[in-house]
Amino acid sequence: MRYELLIDGQLNPGGGSIEVIDPASGEVFEHCARALPEHLDLAVAAASRAFASWSQEPLAARQALLTAIAEVIENNVQPLANLLTREQGKPLADSVWEVNGAAYIFRYYAGVDIPVQVLEDSPQRRVEQHQMPLGVVGAILPWNFPLFMAAAKIAPTLLAGNTLILKPAPSTPLTTLHLGALIKDLVPPGVLNLIADFNDLGPLITAHPGIRKIGFTGSTQTGLKVMGSVVPTLKRLTLELGGNDAGIVLEDCDPKVVAAKLFKAAFTNNGQICVALKRLYVPDALYEAVCEAMVEIAEATVVGPGVEPDSQLGPIQNQAQYERVLSLIDSASQQGKIIAGGNALERPGYFVRPTLIRDIGNGSPLVDEEQFGPVLPIIRYSTIEQAVAWANDTSFGLGNSVWSDDADRAYGVAQQLDSGTVWINQHGDVGPNVPFGGAKMSGLGVEYAAEGLAELTQLKIINRAKH
Repeated sequence: MRYELLIDGQLNPGGGSIEVIDPASGEVFEHCARALPEHLDLAVAAASRAFASWSQEPLAARQALLTAIAEVIENNVQPLANLLTREQGKPLADSVWEVNGAAYIFRYYAGVDIPVQVLEDSPQRRVEQHQMPLGVVGAILPWNFPLFMAAAKIAPTLLAGNTLILKPAPSTPLTTLHLGALIKDLVPPGVLNLIADFNDLGPLITAHPGIRKIGFTGSTQTGLKVMGSVVPTLKRLTLELGGNDAGIVLEDCDPKVVAAKLFKAAFTNNGQICVALKRLYVPDALYEAVCEAMVEIAEATVVGPGVEPDSQLGPIQNQAQYERVLSLIDSASQQGKIIAGGNALERPGYFVRPTLIRDIGNGSPLVDEEQFGPVLPIIRYSTIEQAVAWANDTSFGLGNSVWSDDADRAYGVAQQLDSGTVWINQHGDVGPNVPFGGAKMSGLGVEYAAEGLAELTQLKIINRAKH
């Protein structure tokens, strides 16, 4: 099968090819078309032409397109999931969940209205607030949830009446490009353009004078570069960046019950989630019991290729991240004690056993930085004030969680945590109906819900005098 760019409603072979590696083997298993700077210019020109008509389409027509895309995804769940597992590494059941989640995103936005708000209707004047399309939007995706994140960018952008240039991560371009091939005859030419690169077109996208808004999901380090590059053209910007989410367990929890939930929060998708639980704070009274319960779960977890039905965790997605995770484990082993995992599997691919490290604290790179992998530091605390202070002692502020059988007490602790989201007795629960964004250096602006949709529109006030 050929995986080509989608530009102006046509599949385009690009200018060369990109090797795509199966992280379960470390070997190239497929190729896709590579976009060069001239292909980006073609895509922007096509999107600019298409904007004139697409922005004038009735909202119902835009909603109908999103529904049609959802139906295509739902009719291709298994092939999309199989491809997603090969390029991303996650177990097939997780890929099926992601594909269905992408379809859900499109269906959700197909039911969203963009109403005109009347701010004042008095004898003197009528003031209306309209949300108008912005123009051409550029979106840059990460490699952890390629299809879900593509849907999260495409659906609200098109609903708002904008046109889109979307670039998947270089290591996971196939599922997104395949989606483009599946829907190319549904989408008006130029409304959606998909390009893949060697990680070299990002700066050209963010600086392109023909693009009005950038939506970026990725690391904080790259986000800072994106923010700098949009300044000369004063683009709108939404950044969903890294997280170093803390979980605080209170002493009234049942260790075995909470351990299972904490393990899932930390190790789903191999910890390769911006809002994964990445630091765990446990009180003295429960420390030993929680550590023991989590070790039991870690040791029973099956790690293997995502295509194997018994696999619960697949490989880390790429070699660079694999090497970073192993480096963090090595340094943490000198500052704390490895009680589960701590090693790579002796087989091809980027496999690391789920790793737990205890007797470690703030100041260690594993605790202070975002590991984005299957390793969790478990930190002992003596007072809740101490735990809150340590949890807040970071430049990140994406999400945190509090775990307790006393909901009111947990709520009080949640109010003290400095992050865009705080969960109680759960972690990482996000949805398109709830605004999502980071505090501090974890992001700028929000995605999802009415607040996220507003960032894809231009506010227009019509103020009419009554005489």
